[in-house]
Amino acid sequence: MRADARRNYERLLDAARSAFAEHGVDASLDKIAQRAGVASGTLYRHFPTRLDLVEAVLAGQITELGDLGRGLLDAADPFDALRTWLRATIIHGVTYRGLAAAMMNSAIRSDLVSGLHAQLFEVGAALLDRAWQAGAIVAVDEADVLKMAGGIAWAAQDDPAQADRLLALLMNGLAAPRP
Repeated sequence: MRADARRNYERLLDAARSAFAEHGVDASLDKIAQRAGVASGTLYRHFPTRLDLVEAVLAGQITELGDLGRGLLDAADPFDALRTWLRATIIHGVTYRGLAAAMMNSAIRSDLVSGLHAQLFEVGAALLDRAWQAGAIVAVDEADVLKMAGGIAWAAQDDPAQADRLLALLMNGLAAPRP
């Protein structure tokens, strides 16, 4: 990709992230192009459909969450590491209204996003396993916990403060009983 095309691509992604955070995934594509300082045709050359743009933003966000989780695998406190990663995952879903639902939408589950989603699941499962091995949480099904995180993101879209309250409830439920 030429340098100017690469710059336009990155500007479009930045503009889309901002627009999706402000207006959800149904944000105006023309306004995204304007915000990026490019013509609508440039947007459509890079992202022929809204789905392509949402997928590109989603892929970047999933990669960031995966990187965060892998970095937390060596944290001193596995319970706090799990909480930190779950909170970041939930806040991501709250911030980018509609992406929590989009992640579960089979139309968006391209091979790329499906592969990244699988990596994200692996990171979450590893953090849960580490917390369980340390005796910090009770034995749980990883998929259940990750679906609960997605549910919290969906439920708290209109009240971001609710995300922390619901996460606290989830973490209290996961915590292993103290002797």
